Amino acid sequence: MGIDVSKATLDCFIHGTDGKHFIVENNSKGFVTFLETVLKLKKCKKEDLLICFENTGKYSKMLSVFLHTQEIPFVMVPALEIKKSLGITRGKNDKVDARRIALYAHEKRDKLVQTVLPGEKIERIKSLLPLREKLIKHRTAYKNGLSDLNDCYQEGETIFLRDVQQRMIAILNEEIEAVENEIETIIKQDPLMNKNFELILSVRGIGKVVGYYLIAFTANFTSFIDARSFACYCGIAPFANSSGVITGRSRVHPFANKQLKSLLNMAAMSAIQLKGEYQTYYRKRVEAGKNKMSTINIIRNKLLFRAFAVIKRGSPYVDLFKFVA
Repeated sequence: MGIDVSKATLDCFIHGTDGKHFIVENNSKGFVTFLETVLKLKKCKKEDLLICFENTGKYSKMLSVFLHTQEIPFVMVPALEIKKSLGITRGKNDKVDARRIALYAHEKRDKLVQTVLPGEKIERIKSLLPLREKLIKHRTAYKNGLSDLNDCYQEGETIFLRDVQQRMIAILNEEIEAVENEIETIIKQDPLMNKNFELILSVRGIGKVVGYYLIAFTANFTSFIDARSFACYCGIAPFANSSGVITGRSRVHPFANKQLKSLLNMAAMSAIQLKGEYQTYYRKRVEAGKNKMSTINIIRNKLLFRAFAVIKRGSPYVDLFKFVA
């Protein structure tokens, strides 16, 4: 069955020749009503159900937790994946969307992988990372405001404006540090998570912030089978581009987690500024006439593949380049 999730309600549709549609509230009371209605209509057990719905963030979180606690098989699917699978469609409303999600689940039932929630600690880290991003954006805005004061006013005219913004920057610095300390506290509370965090930090070019995101979005390296699949998720995995006798350059795909892609890009840009393997590799390729961005993308992949390698091996990364004469 398919569920179209909104802030207040759940539109539920049971696939079949006599497809049934009903609406319940998106809260604990509505979830119980939903389960009772389904079991009454289909006369089946909970484990015989396959619930499919779009991953809508906080609106679908409570539903996923309820299904998990009830041990009901469910699949949370990105909205774009369902949209692209439907072909040409016309019109939409909540009932139609629920029916289309149910149809998608029925057609893909042999390929769908049951969703497993990452756990409370991973969810807490995921909720703290957007807060950190928001604080950094506010801090950047105040820093830009200070720069504008130098361009638009004479010296001495902006003492009050400058003092207020400097105080706000100092406060935001403290709050950002507090958020990062909370994330590290959560990581240290889990021995396996803490071990993996220390292992990926051993890879030169990966800092704490990138480490936070890798731990969170891989569910401590359990939700992706290998580095290639996660590179695809981040939008840095190149794909072939050919048709018949025409062969184009391999390109990355625009469907990606842009935040992770940006962080890996900054990590690669920082890595080539330091003397060592990455800088030497970058300079050699550029001097040979290779594209700069394709070289940066290779370095992004190197960082990611090495992070997955140290986790799989269970030992820190060893930089052999420094031993080269």
